[in-house]
Amino acid sequence: MPTDEKVVQTAAEAAEGLIFSRLKNSNVKDVDVTVTFEDGVLDVDVYLNAPEASEDEQAVADDAALAARSAVDELFDEAS
Repeated sequence: MPTDEKVVQTAAEAAEGLIFSRLKNSNVKDVDVTVTFEDGVLDVDVYLNAPEASEDEQAVADDAALAARSAVDELFDEAS
């Protein structure tokens, strides 16, 4: 069973990885990925400010949150 810290780290890395795979660093003015994992409940909140990006900021933020959840699912699948 993964530790809470490992779950949070995995989710945050997956979210940030997706954001920076789709957007140039220079287009991202601000990004905040907040992940909590308490009592078996994962909460991922992604804030993205990239006004000069060609992609929709909200769509990228939503996809990043989904990527974080998927990465945690994979982490638990590997542990079982």
